[in-house]
Amino acid sequence: MRRWLLALMMAACAGGAAAQTGYPDRPIRVIMPLAAGSAVDVVVRIVADRMSETLGQRLLIENQTGASGMIGMRAGARATPDGYTLLAVNDAVLTMLPNLDPNAGYDPLRDLAPIGQIVRIRWALVAHPSAPAADIAGLIEAARARPGAIDYASGGAGSPQHIAMEMFLRMAGIRMNHISYRGATPALTAVTAGEVPFGFFGLPTPNAFIRSGQLRLLGTAGPARIDTFPDAPTIAEAGVPGYAFFTWGAFLAPGGTPPAAVARLNAALRETLAVPAVRERLEGLGYEVVGNTPDAFAAALARDHAAMGALIRDAGIRVE
Repeated sequence: MRRWLLALMMAACAGGAAAQTGYPDRPIRVIMPLAAGSAVDVVVRIVADRMSETLGQRLLIENQTGASGMIGMRAGARATPDGYTLLAVNDAVLTMLPNLDPNAGYDPLRDLAPIGQIVRIRWALVAHPSAPAADIAGLIEAARARPGAIDYASGGAGSPQHIAMEMFLRMAGIRMNHISYRGATPALTAVTAGEVPFGFFGLPTPNAFIRSGQLRLLGTAGPARIDTFPDAPTIAEAGVPGYAFFTWGAFLAPGGTPPAAVARLNAALRETLAVPAVRERLEGLGYEVVGNTPDAFAAALARDHAAMGALIRDAGIRVE
């Protein structure tokens, strides 16, 4: 009996390995729990086109928005772990939402298989030209004069736009009114249209609107000024010392996805990000290319998840 069971197990393992030999042999579904046109959506579509060529199969992107990304995350985490369903995400749905909502419906450290981080995303505070402030100092002054009366837009409670602004408000000692939208793109549309005067966004998303004059760039959220907008001050130097915020975009798979599939996907991702034309396009849009290994990504995810949990608890940020 023991010999029979051993033979059966060896056959099953061999069958699993054989199944991955020709991987992938059909298109790969990529669930995007974020709005079309968002910072991660933009970068993933650029990268997916080249990865499709490398893999010999198309990566088919599906935007499944709602509940600040939880709907798409639940669908991806519960998908069959066969290498033919991926998740393309920002860190908000991995490090922010699960720390804000104990009923998120997925555990980012247990239910998912990291493939690789794609980029780091630089952030910026922008305003409609009609907004009651022309710079960071003006916004702080206006908000102090009218506590809670000035609106800002975000992609939903617990979204990175929400977290970034709440961090800013607490560090500046002011209050503003949160207007929640279903995703970063509708929120940006509202600010560009003048429906809401202010918002924090991943810089690649409002980039074109800033250059066209439809939006005013008040400040960037990194530790140093950005080469593409050298005249824009950092928020830290403009009146909120120590302020810094960035996010990242990444690929993951459902937990239990075969290691051979994860390795193949990671290799395709890193090969894509090494192509000069791809790197130049991403960097020109304001992204910082990463392209790490699954193990390095897993370590970064665990570290950022713990750090964001501490930040959310210390700042008292809650889902509305």
